[in-house]
Amino acid sequence: MSVIHDAIVAGGEKPPATVKVWDPFVRLFHWSLAGLFLLAYATGDEVENVHIAAGYTIAGLLGLRIVWGFVGPRRARFSDFVRSPRAVLAYARDVALLRAPRYLGHNPAGGAMVVALIVMLIGTCATGYMMTTGSFWGAKWVEEVHETFANLTIGLVVVHVLGVLVASFEHRENLVKAMITGRKRPS
Repeated sequence: MSVIHDAIVAGGEKPPATVKVWDPFVRLFHWSLAGLFLLAYATGDEVENVHIAAGYTIAGLLGLRIVWGFVGPRRARFSDFVRSPRAVLAYARDVALLRAPRYLGHNPAGGAMVVALIVMLIGTCATGYMMTTGSFWGAKWVEEVHETFANLTIGLVVVHVLGVLVASFEHRENLVKAMITGRKRPS
């Protein structure tokens, strides 16, 4: 007998094909942030008004996401996915050995990536804002730090996308689709 058959017999119902993992706010935040960051990065010095508007919108989204990380549903909370550096390194080792356990929400490496991206984007937004103030107007070092944060964020995005692809392959699930629908298979 299969596990699914046993579940049907024991519970009288079929187990759900998918379960809700990520709430609408997390999904909207994720895709809005991705689009706005690409817009801000692409416009840079070329279309300053669009660049600044995208930056302020990103800052607002980050503020909302941080609050949601403490008051949102289980899978949105930092307490659900932020792990110690030791746990992140152990998970990365298991990924390299193709034996990483599957997580319904963010895995330890994904949780570390969420934190790293938030920190890097806060730095990008803060230095971007600083460049609009009288105190730092024209300060070359602020512009250089701003560009460094933005470029490091691009690097993190590349690592994030690669991580999503590896996890999707290793666990045979479409994580991009899951971040669109908010649903994943239960096990």
